Amino acid sequence: MSDSGGEIHLVLPDPIERAACFRMLAAGAARVVRGFASADDYLDAEADRAGGLLLFHWHQPGATSGAALLSHVAARPEIAAFVAAERLSLADTRLILRGGAADVLPAPLDPQMVRRTLDRAFGDWQQQQAERAGRRAAEARLAALTPRERDILAAIAAGLGNKAIARQLDLSPRTVEVHRANIMRRAEAGSVAELLRLRFMAEGVNSLRFGA
Repeated sequence: MSDSGGEIHLVLPDPIERAACFRMLAAGAARVVRGFASADDYLDAEADRAGGLLLFHWHQPGATSGAALLSHVAARPEIAAFVAAERLSLADTRLILRGGAADVLPAPLDPQMVRRTLDRAFGDWQQQQAERAGRRAAEARLAALTPRERDILAAIAAGLGNKAIARQLDLSPRTVEVHRANIMRRAEAGSVAELLRLRFMAEGVNSLRFGA
């Protein structure tokens, strides 16, 4: 992934269209834009390893079709796919939208419209990736908790005090206090509020799916 926090990939067979969109997207923007003549070239270069936005024509030359490319990236939350197409059949339209594409852009592509669309999408993508990174970090900080400590954390999140937790889990209040101290230490949390934020982030309570 680039230092700017993601790349924009153009898989557009027409070299003139690809160059025009490339220039428009790269102008005045601190981000990596890469162009490919086909889905085969995109996959051969292993460009899908970099997160970001992918814009490709539905009708691709070579062995890898637009449908195959969309299927390849659809389950990748670090990639947001946009399809360029003209004269789509109803079946293809359904396949694209149900297949996880963020949007369908009319072809031939208008570079200015592409710039406006992907500029907006890039901000949404960056927010989504920040939330995913926060969730992973929270999960890592809570990973060391024992099953009993997770039960107690769930009770804390439900608003129960030590005595209520002790009754619910058939423990002594003192044992609950010891577990709470261990939870705070293992999670490296400085307060109960921080601990609860970690739990909510790990559960994805505040996460947003791209395009939602």
